[in-house]
Amino acid sequence: MKKLCLIIAIILCATFVFSACGTNTTITKVQLSEVTHSVFYAPQYVAISKGFFKDVGLDVQLQNGQGADKVMTAVLSGQCDIGLAGPESSIYVYNEGKEDYSVVFAQLTKRDGSFLVGKNPDANFKWINLKGKNIIGGRIGGVP
Repeated sequence: MKKLCLIIAIILCATFVFSACGTNTTITKVQLSEVTHSVFYAPQYVAISKGFFKDVGLDVQLQNGQGADKVMTAVLSGQCDIGLAGPESSIYVYNEGKEDYSVVFAQLTKRDGSFLVGKNPDANFKWINLKGKNIIGGRIGGVP
């Protein structure tokens, strides 16, 4: 009798485990607006191009918002579901007293998003090499 109960318990457990292993046939479309193309978002670009989101039932449609203010406008008007931008645009909307404001729910980066990028590779780079050079400190409208 103990063996029979044990066999039934194992079959029930296996049934519950294998019933949870079904494939997801529903696809959820997600409109994602980013403030600008950035190397920080490289994992996202790879996930989209390799189909990792689709593997878990998400059809991510990426659009470039061309600035945090435009991303926030797209979020608040329902043109996108998620906006990737700094928290300052959410703060501005909230401080204006709007009843319909966005909610910051995730942190994507932890450090400063500034990179030193040049046209010519130089394995012997030294900071002194920048003396007398023009450096673009950020994009127009950006928050460096």
